[in-house]
Amino acid sequence: VAVVSEDDFQHSSNSTYRTTSSSLRADQEALLEKLLDRPPPGLQRPEDRFCGTYIIFFSLGIGSLLPWNFFITAKEYWMFKLGNSSSPATGEDPEGSDILNYFESYLAVASTVPSMLCLVANFLLVNRVAVHIRVLASLTVILAIFMVITALVKVDTSSWTRGFFAVTIVCMVILSGASTVFSSSIYGMTGSFPMRNSQALISGGAMGGTVSAVASLVDLAASSDVKNSALAFFLTATIFLVLCMGLYLLLSRLEYARYYMRPVLAAHVFSGEEELPQDSPSAPSVASRFIDSHTPPLRPILKKTASLGFCVTYVFFITSLIYPAVCTNIESLNKGSGSLWTTKFFIPLTTFLLYNFADLCGRQLTAWIQVPGPNSKALPGFVLLRTCLIPLFVLCNYQPRVHLKTVVFQSDVYPALLSSLLGLSNGYLSTLALLYGPKIVPRELAEATGVVMSFYVCLGLTLGSACSTLLVHLI
Repeated sequence: VAVVSEDDFQHSSNSTYRTTSSSLRADQEALLEKLLDRPPPGLQRPEDRFCGTYIIFFSLGIGSLLPWNFFITAKEYWMFKLGNSSSPATGEDPEGSDILNYFESYLAVASTVPSMLCLVANFLLVNRVAVHIRVLASLTVILAIFMVITALVKVDTSSWTRGFFAVTIVCMVILSGASTVFSSSIYGMTGSFPMRNSQALISGGAMGGTVSAVASLVDLAASSDVKNSALAFFLTATIFLVLCMGLYLLLSRLEYARYYMRPVLAAHVFSGEEELPQDSPSAPSVASRFIDSHTPPLRPILKKTASLGFCVTYVFFITSLIYPAVCTNIESLNKGSGSLWTTKFFIPLTTFLLYNFADLCGRQLTAWIQVPGPNSKALPGFVLLRTCLIPLFVLCNYQPRVHLKTVVFQSDVYPALLSSLLGLSNGYLSTLALLYGPKIVPRELAEATGVVMSFYVCLGLTLGSACSTLLVHLI
């Protein structure tokens, strides 16, 4: 793995940016438009020794999505528990059939609604509550929830299935809200760091999905007991959450991290919709009003990030429209052969593992290549081009087919290639837009902008998930 030296980056008041060729330099001017943020006398920019800060942010990225991914991956465990099967049973419990049939829908609502609300709350708390308090508090809540879930694995819930369902939904609501506060706060904080650290955080999130996909395959291959498998899943997530808490506490002890976490210099900030030059006599008073205000100015952030926000929303809209609703229903054309590949491992491999690994590769690619730039019309163009993936997936062997009878792609290779393309384009394009967002605003607004960009992500996922039901009914 190549590591790019920070000497190859240029500096702005917000962060650092890779230099580009003359043909691309004009496109990157938005990233370099602010005045140089000169450190106080005697304070030199330190180096990230042994890539310590990069590794910590990468690990925190894994921790931000690993609990959610492990929660979803344990589908068989939830069906086992909610099917009133904690003890042997001969028939289906009619009282719990509604829970089983609509469990995923309940889970989607329980995760989406709190995420949206907590993003709004986190934006309002940016200037009220210090970021380290929000991060540690949300991590503590997530850890407590997983300890409860882990403890319930070995508890016989056959006599209170509906009660266990209610506990599960409440845990998902709290988990989703706390995870949203944690991830958006960390992402906003990286807005004051060089871009490579934001990229590490985002790539770490994809690694969490890849790890859960691999764990799912190992579980299928081992065919272990459902409860023991779930116990291993939740214990792994719990241990990693403790590790994340320790790594975050270590972050503030690193000289490199302290340099970028130092108090913001009130030299270049927004005032409404205008930017004041550094030598403006009213600049200090404007900065003071911003720092002392309880709520960050939303209007200039939305204006600056409108194009990037559209890109983020549409990327995740297309992705969630296809994955997992359509992907998980594409069957092998040789399913009738009865082989393990075509029956047991086809969907976990072609859908979950390939998509998550390709998504990780796309996000990691942005560590070396940042093209197109934030003001380029090519970026939204590539984002809109992903719309073509919808009919391509539909023309694979999606089953059952009611309205569209023809299967055009008569090979199992096509869904594998399309899943890889979906993940790669999702990882690269979404990461580019998310990296640029906090960098095109003054450093004082970087954290608040990170929360706004997280809202765009959640909006895209919500719209895509809602429309995926309609798409499935049209096939």
